[in-house]
Amino acid sequence: MSKKVGAAAVILNAEGEVLLVKHNYGKYNWELPGGLSEKNESAEDTAKREVFEETGLEVTVERLSGVYFEPEHDMHHFAFICALNDSQQPHPDSKEVTECKYYRIEDLPRPISDFTIKRIQEAMNPDDNQLFHLIGPRQWYE
Repeated sequence: MSKKVGAAAVILNAEGEVLLVKHNYGKYNWELPGGLSEKNESAEDTAKREVFEETGLEVTVERLSGVYFEPEHDMHHFAFICALNDSQQPHPDSKEVTECKYYRIEDLPRPISDFTIKRIQEAMNPDDNQLFHLIGPRQWYE
């Protein structure tokens, strides 16, 4: 059995707001755009593909902001800072995503997980030299 790999994108608009998507499954929570890697796909390519599938946006990966290991699911999650390729507007894909919207970092929507908040905060802190993180069971903020 192969280890699962996920990748997510931290995308900021000109106002410094972060793009989040609301899924139509699970806890219907707000998340960073992202998902599971497909066979023979790099984490970077996963982030770009998932952003496009969920929001219709084309992005460029600028840098890795964190690697998160989740022992509960034996899974690695990669978080990348990404930039829009042009001045596109996000549109939910309707198969998985009901909404996609930019939010101020200090005013994130609910429900949201501590894991999503942690990845955003760490991506926004360029002075944080810690790249690798261990994550425990997720906590939800309603």
